[in-house]
Amino acid sequence: MDSQEQTQQEVKGGEFERQPVPKSALLGFKSFIGMYAGEHCAGTELMIGPLFVAGGVGAFDVVVGLIVGNALAVLSWMFLCAPIATRARLTLYYQLEKICGRNLVTMYNLANGVMFCFLAGAMVTVSATAVGVWFKFKMPGLNDLYPNSIGWILAVVVVGGLIAIVAAYGYKTVAKFANVAAPWMVLVFLAFGFVGLKQFIDSTGVQIKSLGDLWTLAQTHIWKGGDPLPGQIKLTFWHVAFFAWFCNMAMHIGMSDLSVFRYAKKSWYAVASAAGMYVGHFMAWLSASILYAHQSHLNPADTDVLPGPMAYKAAGLAGLFCVIIAGWTTANPTIYRAGLAFQAIMPKRSRFTVTLATGAIATVAGMFPAIAMQLLDFVLLYGLLLMPMGAVVFVDFWLIKKLGLKSNYAEFSKKSFNWAAGLAWFVTLAICFWLWRSGKVQIYFVSLPGWFFAAFLYILLSAFYQNYVYEKNWMKALSQISGIIILVIVVLLPVLFLTGAVKLESVKTGLWALTIIWFIVAALWIWKKD
Repeated sequence: MDSQEQTQQEVKGGEFERQPVPKSALLGFKSFIGMYAGEHCAGTELMIGPLFVAGGVGAFDVVVGLIVGNALAVLSWMFLCAPIATRARLTLYYQLEKICGRNLVTMYNLANGVMFCFLAGAMVTVSATAVGVWFKFKMPGLNDLYPNSIGWILAVVVVGGLIAIVAAYGYKTVAKFANVAAPWMVLVFLAFGFVGLKQFIDSTGVQIKSLGDLWTLAQTHIWKGGDPLPGQIKLTFWHVAFFAWFCNMAMHIGMSDLSVFRYAKKSWYAVASAAGMYVGHFMAWLSASILYAHQSHLNPADTDVLPGPMAYKAAGLAGLFCVIIAGWTTANPTIYRAGLAFQAIMPKRSRFTVTLATGAIATVAGMFPAIAMQLLDFVLLYGLLLMPMGAVVFVDFWLIKKLGLKSNYAEFSKKSFNWAAGLAWFVTLAICFWLWRSGKVQIYFVSLPGWFFAAFLYILLSAFYQNYVYEKNWMKALSQISGIIILVIVVLLPVLFLTGAVKLESVKTGLWALTIIWFIVAALWIWKKD
């Protein structure tokens, strides 16, 4: 067994779940290079690259944006995640349990498991597009939300079912196969890029005699800029950079990879994440986008983002095999992780049963192309969902003691639900979600201020919660009065709209703000000392 296989089996096999990793189990730098290079060159890269082109991105914006954004992602692993991981050497789940309490971590596991299911569903979608090339059934288009043929549904059921069964029976076997497939798969992605470039050169008649000529081809034919396709938003340098940074927010800023880097001898080993970022999230994205751009160049009306047909046109059967394997080898561990998250909620159920059920959920999700076709928004939403808890872990580890408060408060107080952490999570998500859905801040950018807000809110609420301010009589009275006022305003706003005094948008904004405040006030009102 090589060190990469050892890393994956230990991290995902659940060793040292409730204790620090001992020195004897620590791993070297090379283990993490292989792990990240393989894990971040996945089937979803074949969806993400084309969506940049669909967003009307320019050549400078996509190339330089990916360089900058991936660098920020690597730095986030190095300076936010890994330093905590190599000091505490605990899994994220156990560290959160010590901070937040068992009941809050159960909610976190549920949210994490559901998002893992949807992500695995997108990978099933990718693999199913390769099946469509052989059986020639109708496949979903760029803006389709629902399955559009019986053939598509059957393909997803077969692919998803096989992935779920293998995940339930033999994760270690697939992990070994993924290790074997990883270098071959990376090079096939590179081949996609070279073939796509040659196809562009042939179809445009452009003479390439220098790097300058190649850059001109990129600007004028591949990433031309201009208006996005219908249903897509216009992507700029900032969109690309923030997407590259935050598409793995759940792992670095959200601290999920504490479970990985707890095995690292040194925190600087997190620089190994660059292998995944610049292989998968730079080379593979650009290669996939070249294939889609050539498809659009030949037929502007063909806007379908279907990895199977694109890969077949570029590399034949090897391309189709790559699409299937890329989706399979990444969906499998994703379903396995989701199963572990759900099993933590239902410990009496067998891992086999829970993993099969998880695979069934992922398969149903894979039938609906909306997830894969809107993958940019989905992975950012996934990062946003877990981001506040990353801020909680960061503050609790580095700052909370310096402010005269207790770290690992749930463990110290024997509480099963740390309301300071819970409200920091819920309120941050509510505000960020409102900012996004109201159109005030795009999802690409809302997580950055959200992290700082969650950190500040956790500090404030911890001071309030740990000092039992909520049990003071004056605070209870203030909370009750505030609650009554809020309920009155909730009724008053629609009445004012009925009379024409306020606009509907103001009513919507006001009701959402009052909803957030109400749940904070209500929590203060009913808080009891455990």
